[in-house]
Amino acid sequence: MQWMIWVGALLSVVGLIGLLLSIVKVAQARRAKLSDDELRAAVQKVVPLNMGSLFLSVIGLMAVMVGISFS
Repeated sequence: MQWMIWVGALLSVVGLIGLLLSIVKVAQARRAKLSDDELRAAVQKVVPLNMGSLFLSVIGLMAVMVGISFS
């Protein structure tokens, strides 16, 4: 089950990269001095990336825990 640990770790890293990317995108939108409505629209565009990345990270951590448990 060592392969499951590595796959889970890879999924977690991909999720972490996505979370960092969403943070960067929101920070860029805030630095652009947009109006409230434009900023809200920019943040709403980032929400699916944020949620998907969080999902990947959680699934990856679950896979790591299952791989450790079965090893």
